Amino acid sequence: MTTLDADLRRAAATAPGKQALVAGERRMTYAELDAAASALAARLRALGVGRGDRVAILLPNGADAAIAIYGALRAGAAFTPLNPTIKADKLAYVLRDCEAVAVVTDAALAPLAGAARAQAPSVRHVLDAAEAAAGPAGPLPPAPISVDLAAIVYTSGSTGRPKGVTLTHANMAFAAGSIVSYLEMRTDDRILCVVPLSFDYGLYQLLMCVRLGATLILERGFAFPGRVLELLRDERVTGLPAVPTIFQVLTVALGDRAPDLPCLRFLTNTAAALAPATIEALRAVFPGARLHSMYGLTECKRVSWLPPEQLDVRPESVGIPIPGTQAWVADADGDPLPAGEVGELLVRGAHVMQGYWNDPEATADRLRPGRWPWERVLATGDLFRADAEGYLYFVGRRDDIIKSRGEKVAPREVEAVLHAAEGVRTAAVLGVPDPLLGEAIVAYVVPHEGAALTPAALRRHCATHLEDYMVPARVELRDTLPTTPNGKVDRRALAREAEAPAAAPR
Repeated sequence: MTTLDADLRRAAATAPGKQALVAGERRMTYAELDAAASALAARLRALGVGRGDRVAILLPNGADAAIAIYGALRAGAAFTPLNPTIKADKLAYVLRDCEAVAVVTDAALAPLAGAARAQAPSVRHVLDAAEAAAGPAGPLPPAPISVDLAAIVYTSGSTGRPKGVTLTHANMAFAAGSIVSYLEMRTDDRILCVVPLSFDYGLYQLLMCVRLGATLILERGFAFPGRVLELLRDERVTGLPAVPTIFQVLTVALGDRAPDLPCLRFLTNTAAALAPATIEALRAVFPGARLHSMYGLTECKRVSWLPPEQLDVRPESVGIPIPGTQAWVADADGDPLPAGEVGELLVRGAHVMQGYWNDPEATADRLRPGRWPWERVLATGDLFRADAEGYLYFVGRRDDIIKSRGEKVAPREVEAVLHAAEGVRTAAVLGVPDPLLGEAIVAYVVPHEGAALTPAALRRHCATHLEDYMVPARVELRDTLPTTPNGKVDRRALAREAEAPAAAPR
C-alpha cells in the first residue's frame, strides 16, 4: 500500500516540472517541493528526530506548511498540524500531550512556540521552516511503511480538552484515494484551498493533490470574497472545497451575478449541511460546477457523500458511504436498524483511526469490536437514520440532543425550519439549562441584509412547522454568529453567552 511520502516521490519522478503549489507570489514545482521536503527532513534527522517521533507544525497556509508536512513524514516522523491562531496554553497542552520533539514554525509565530515550549519538556527544537527547507539534503532513513504513524490531528473533546486522533499512512492514503475516486479528480485539477491545513478538510486537499500530481492553490484564509473570486478566475480553478459560512458569504457577495468561470467543475461542502437556499444560490452563481455534499469526522476523515444528481431527490441527505467503506445506523448493540429508525452511525473501513493518543478510555468509547477479532469499527457519536435505499440523514450529535419538557429535540431539525423562513441567512439552535423545562431551546438567527425579521415572527414560523415542544423558547437576532477557526458555528461560545440569560429569573 502506498504512503503519503511515496505519493510525493512519485509525483516528483513522473512530472517534476508540474506546478504543485501556488501560495501568493510563490509557485513550486513537484521537483522543488520534493527537494525542499528532503532538505527539511535531513535537518530534522540531524537534530535527532527519528522514526515515530512527533513534529508539530505551527504555520499558516502556504508553501512552508506543505514542505513541513512532507519533510516530517520523510524523516520518519508523524506530524501534528496546528492552527496558527492557537493560544499558548492550548499549544502547550497539545505539545505535552503528543510529546512533540520539535516545532516547525516561522518568525512571526516563533515567540508563541517559544512560550509554549517552556511548558512542554519534550520539545527539544523550534525550527524556522524556511531556513530548514533551504539547507542541503542529506542521508535519510528507510522510507516509512503503511502501518507507521503519519499524523496526530487534534479535535475538540467533550471534556473541553482536545483529543489527538492517531492516523497511519494507510488510514490517510486510503481516505485520500477514496475521495479522489468519487470526486472524479484528475491530474490537471487546480484546487483552491481557503480552509486551514490544520483542519483535516484543508489538509486532505494537499494530500489528494499530491496523490494525483494535481495543483493546489493555497490561500491563508477567507477574509475577502473578491480575492477568492479573483483566484477562481486567474488561477483557472477547477475545484473549490468550502464550508457553509464561506459559501453563504460568496453567494451574498455575488448576488445574481454568475461569474465567467469555465474551468470550475466541482464544489464540495462539509462541516455542516448547506441550507436549501444556499444550494439554490450556489447553483445559480456557479451553474457549471457539480455540488458535492459530504459528511465526515476527523476520526475517519470522510464517511459519506451525496452524488450531485441526488441533490434534488434527497436534498437533506448526506449520501452514501464513500467507496471501499461501510456505514450503518445501529442500535445500542451495534446491530443495523430498519430504515427510518434513529440510531448511532457506525463506520467500517481502512480509514478508521487507530485511537486517541494517550486516552484509552475515549478510545474504548469510540472504537468498538468489529466483525473480526482484530477489527474495530468507529462509533461516530452522531445520530442518523437511513431511507429504504440506504441514503443517510444526519439527525444530531449524540451530545447535542436537547432534552426539553421530557422530549428529545435535534437542533438540526429546528435549524432546518428556521433556514426555510424568508430572510434568514443562517441559524444555530442549542439548549440552555432551565429550571422548568430542563433545557430551553434558544435560536440564534442572522438575517439577510435588509430583511425585516422579528423574534416573534420567527417563533410563529416555527410553531407552524414544528411540534410545540420543539419551538424555541427564545429567538435572538444577530449580525453574525461566532465561528471556530475551521469555519463552523462555535456552539460552545454561544452556550457561554447564553448562560447568563438562562440563569436569570423568569
